[in-house]
Amino acid sequence: MPTRRSFLSSLSVALLVGALLAPTAAAAEPTVTVVAQGLDNPRGMEVGPDGALYVAEAGRGGDLACVDGPEGEACFGTSGAITKVTPTSQRRVITGLPSAADPDGNFGGGPSDISFQGIGSAYIPLNLGGDPADRAGLPAAVRASGWLVRGNVRTGTWAKVADIAGFEGANNPDGVEPPDSNPYSAATGRNGVAVVDAGGNSLLWVGANKRTRLLAVFPEETVQGPGGAMSMQAVPNSVVRGPDGAWYVGELTGFPFPVGGAKVFRVVPGQAPEVYAEGFTNIIDLDFTLDGRLLVLELATNGMLSGDLSGRLAIVESDGSVEDVLTDGLVAPGGVTVGFSGAIFVSNFSVFAGAGQVLKIDL
Repeated sequence: MPTRRSFLSSLSVALLVGALLAPTAAAAEPTVTVVAQGLDNPRGMEVGPDGALYVAEAGRGGDLACVDGPEGEACFGTSGAITKVTPTSQRRVITGLPSAADPDGNFGGGPSDISFQGIGSAYIPLNLGGDPADRAGLPAAVRASGWLVRGNVRTGTWAKVADIAGFEGANNPDGVEPPDSNPYSAATGRNGVAVVDAGGNSLLWVGANKRTRLLAVFPEETVQGPGGAMSMQAVPNSVVRGPDGAWYVGELTGFPFPVGGAKVFRVVPGQAPEVYAEGFTNIIDLDFTLDGRLLVLELATNGMLSGDLSGRLAIVESDGSVEDVLTDGLVAPGGVTVGFSGAIFVSNFSVFAGAGQVLKIDL
């Protein structure tokens, strides 16, 4: 399955330089403030019970091993982290999580989301992006890749909870061979946590007993590609619980990443997924505002084959219409979350080591 890293790794340095010189906010509303910076491939976020913002950093890989693969060279290390952001400070509170990235540290994969359950305790999915069987050849320190782990932001400790990649390897719900797993987003619910496996095209449930079961499979669809009609995978990579208790899942889509081809699905356990909103491009994250409207974050608004990293934050109004919240200054955004006060936080420059930011957006 084509991944974001295979596309983004081909972009030129000039594109990054131009992006860094772009304005971070429009002169008019909304008001945008940088509240964290210097992050390594920042992705999903959540405001914890203590009111602080916690950011999953996929890390910058490391020097444990570098492996040549179909997407280029990937270097493994334990630079994945969770960073705590308050109005007066920014520091990593969980470190040592598995990470893989290009040799320069960009386009990393590792911790990609965080979802709290209780004070201090949070679920964190760790990326894999490949056949679960391949983990046997990885350095021992990064073999937790493909797992859902539970971390404690007060003590800095973490432990394995559920082998998401192992479930894909044993069950392969979408039937695509070989099995492919990339746990990407998590959202806690009552007595468990929902996890999307972007590689396996599935939504899973990990109960309080740590057992994993299937909630939904997102099917392939036929689209027009460079050579004519072709099959495209869904690549679901974001999940959030809606005000109605249902799960809402956004799809990145696979190759050829058609503009306007990404959908948001509503999932009720025991029922087939239904389309809730559509017409988006390369969705990377979702959340709901305090008044129940859906926020949709696009990684690349003009499509991942365009060579353009411009992102978009949009909102789905109650009548189903879609309005832009922010486009100016969004460069490969990676995560969105809403704080207790209603402020919106977006991770920006999410595929670059040392250049990642978190923006606070006040409407």
